[in-house]
Amino acid sequence: MKEIKEYKQLGAYGLLIENEKILLIKKFGGPYDGKLDLPGGTIEFCEKPEEALKRELLEEVGIEVQKYNLFDANSVSFDWEHKGLNIRVHHTGIFYKILDYSNDINKTIEIDSQNDDSMGADFFDLSKLQKKDLSAIAILELEKLGYNLE
Repeated sequence: MKEIKEYKQLGAYGLLIENEKILLIKKFGGPYDGKLDLPGGTIEFCEKPEEALKRELLEEVGIEVQKYNLFDANSVSFDWEHKGLNIRVHHTGIFYKILDYSNDINKTIEIDSQNDDSMGADFFDLSKLQKKDLSAIAILELEKLGYNLE
């Protein structure tokens, strides 16, 4: 039996929905590689969740969050096989509804030292999203918002 490693993630994430479309990023690397995910990410040491939300959305999407409301705090757990290792992922998120923002959405973003996991963002039609294309944490929150995903 292979040893199971543990990976814990704590992040702040934005829910930006306009005209029945939600803003999602295309993930690069990590357990959600190639999936669509909520914009946001790791809360750095001594950083408040709201500060992480603003920083991450600027880095990953290019927008400056002006107004937001706390929506949820929740987590998912799942198994991920990576480079021959079995990893048990526990992903906890603090989720905010984005009510107002400035700047345009960056549809393509270069991977660099500041942005290491978003290949850009776009709005996706909520009625056409499928679970197989989404991160576990995005599925969790979309279902909590009342959307039925196939």
